[in-house]
Amino acid sequence: MSPSQPPYSLAELLIVACAEAWRDAGEVQATGIGPIPRLAASLAKSTFNPGLQMTDGEAWYVTDPVPPGPRNGLIPEIEGWCPYDRVFDILWSGRRHAMLSPVQMDRFGQTNISVIGDHAHPKTAMLGARGFPGNTICHPNSFFIPQHSKRSFVAGEVDFVCGAGYNPERYLNGRPAPGLDLQLIVTNLAVMDFGGPDHAVRLRSLHPGVSFDEVQDNTGFDIVRPAALAETRAPTAEELALIARLDPNGVRRKVLKGDPVGDRRLVSAD
Repeated sequence: MSPSQPPYSLAELLIVACAEAWRDAGEVQATGIGPIPRLAASLAKSTFNPGLQMTDGEAWYVTDPVPPGPRNGLIPEIEGWCPYDRVFDILWSGRRHAMLSPVQMDRFGQTNISVIGDHAHPKTAMLGARGFPGNTICHPNSFFIPQHSKRSFVAGEVDFVCGAGYNPERYLNGRPAPGLDLQLIVTNLAVMDFGGPDHAVRLRSLHPGVSFDEVQDNTGFDIVRPAALAETRAPTAEELALIARLDPNGVRRKVLKGDPVGDRRLVSAD
């Protein structure tokens, strides 16, 4: 960290990294599932993509992002009604970009939020497939996975395919769905995408103080390594101030255990 770089947490680094999912998204509905993706969408709308449509987390379009947690008397400016039928109209038309947090992902980008283990006799039963099947074949999707490990990035296939991916063996009629568009993956270790050969998972940047070997050692499949290793960009002072305003309740500080610093090298220096 340079002397002019303000201190930042890992959560704040992740919010800035996740926001990049919507940089070139255009005028679409941004849906961030969970505090970090939600704040990332809020940051994107408040800075480089004001055309994003966002809801209050319930049923209304809002002019400005609504902070997660208690509203403390805040009355958001309402621009329109967004019930489920309107959400599905937008979803099916492809005019939505969601950031999801699956429990498992494989090398194809197939995702699982349903069960761990055999579906007939699971070790753990979770949410069920929910909207993942339709989401992943109708509009762009990105992903936030807070704990990068071989339990989340599995060898082979995920235990139960909820979200479609780039697996030719599962393509209907031998072709991927026209709306299948998997984009960014942000974890507590790195930023990745599907830009490798045949949509293979590729490293885009390492978080400060993280090595490629650490990322690969915590992944159940091979990651495409670029010729030059980039470092995930640190938040600016302006972005940190804006994140604090978007999250006055400090919800971001509770996502990662202990609210670690964003630059791991500072911990090593101590």
